[in-house]
Amino acid sequence: MTNTVELRGAALRFGSRELWSGLDLDLAPGEFLTVLGPNGSGKTSLLKVLLGLQPLAAGTVKVCGQTPRRGSDLVGYVPQQKSFDASLPLRGRDLVGLGLDGHRWGLPRANRADREKIDQVISDVGAMAYAASPIGMLSGGEQQRLRIAQALLGDPQVLLCDEPLLSLDLKHQAEVSGLIDARRRSRGTSVVFVTHEVNPVLPITDRVLYLVGGRWAIGTPDEVMTTERLSELYEADIDVLRVRGRVIVVGSPDSAHSEPGGSHHHHIENDDHGHGH
Repeated sequence: MTNTVELRGAALRFGSRELWSGLDLDLAPGEFLTVLGPNGSGKTSLLKVLLGLQPLAAGTVKVCGQTPRRGSDLVGYVPQQKSFDASLPLRGRDLVGLGLDGHRWGLPRANRADREKIDQVISDVGAMAYAASPIGMLSGGEQQRLRIAQALLGDPQVLLCDEPLLSLDLKHQAEVSGLIDARRRSRGTSVVFVTHEVNPVLPITDRVLYLVGGRWAIGTPDEVMTTERLSELYEADIDVLRVRGRVIVVGSPDSAHSEPGGSHHHHIENDDHGHGH
């Protein structure tokens, strides 16, 4: 079975600043890759490369054997959790329906086959009970389920998730993570999961890609999340503690990902404009 994502010697630069280079990555069908690193290390930018929105400065990228392009059904995208305005006249199922034509905002008149598809993905994520409610009236966890449904509409082979747990409480973090895990197990969908907080997805993570200041490490959580490996990456003294099955990173210049639940860090900038540490 061929890899869903292949990066070879991949580099990304903004002006004179190199976010990362020499990146080689093979992602297998059904594999769950968690992407970690401080703000400005190029995590969101990596997703943009895989979405065909951001060209590499060097190297090659293939997604499902093809050059990434905008609006491809092969790739589903779950954006950062941002609350919708309570007065937005958009129902839950309308939001999901935008996935039919995600690169053009506007509500296509869904035919019966489309409506059945929309019902199916809403049912898959357990959101039928509030699919007819105005999106702005729903909780963050409910909105996030509908965003996942939207991302699954094209039956993608790769699911790209950008901080999908941000501002969710622990219960909803577990539910959203479980939903994505169930999808990749049942359908062999590869997952690239950008997060500041590894703990909610630690049990389901196959490998970690850790990006710091132009350097990177890739391996299983046990290989990467160690005092020695992270100290090497950060070029600083980092301690990695394991407490009751949780990983706690101490001493990193940007330790947002070591906060319980990540809830104290709502100031996460888009990586492109973040500040290197």
